[in-house]
Amino acid sequence: MTTTHSNGSLYTHIQNNIATIEFGHPASNSFPGELLDRLTNELHKLAENDAVSVIILKSEGDRVFCAGASFDELVAIDNLEAGKTFFSGFANVINAMRTCGKLIIGRVQGKAVGGGVGLISACDYAMATEAASIKLSELTIGIGPFVIAPAVQNRIGKAGFSELSLAPSEWKTAYWAKEKGLYARIFETQAELDKEVELFAEKLASYNPDALAGMKKILWEDTENWDQLLAERAALSGTLVLSDFTKNALAKFKK
Repeated sequence: MTTTHSNGSLYTHIQNNIATIEFGHPASNSFPGELLDRLTNELHKLAENDAVSVIILKSEGDRVFCAGASFDELVAIDNLEAGKTFFSGFANVINAMRTCGKLIIGRVQGKAVGGGVGLISACDYAMATEAASIKLSELTIGIGPFVIAPAVQNRIGKAGFSELSLAPSEWKTAYWAKEKGLYARIFETQAELDKEVELFAEKLASYNPDALAGMKKILWEDTENWDQLLAERAALSGTLVLSDFTKNALAKFKK
């Protein structure tokens, strides 16, 4: 199924203690603010659901996992408060994933850009196909991947983040991402990916839920300051997006 609704879609299916969240948007599975808010709220709900031990995060289609935040909303920002609100969308989702208490498996079937890479990094375990290349393109429009940086660095280290973010026009392959620690496993086909994600989720869900919750805490140790940190990064991005450099760069992309 492909989403045509301008604000995208978000569906959750729960079975055998596994909650599968599937998001979609006609613009390469990008996230307008409303869809980010819905995902944040859904993660908070699942955190309180005792019938859920494991979460699978996936997107629609077979070509792109997530193209990041909505470009249309980005170019429409005209004041600092709107900028902060826009960049807080992914900050809120990442913090919701971090504090959820349930292990999150990322199922990545295609390319990811910007905030999409942040989403994958905020998963506790991610599997992907060979098509799941990644890119952080923010510097090309005069901003940086500031909000998602803590999550990406937590997953692939500062050296990997530097290599990725300072080459904003360069796609890194799925195998590069696996070597750096973003992906745990790579598969040739989407069918193989789906089979292994399902099997892995079923195994995890069979374990002691208290032990799983304990593992979640260990995986996210020393991130307690992220509520404040990501809010500060959103404010920084909101300031930069109003700069003449970024406005001119975005104007070129619009053409």
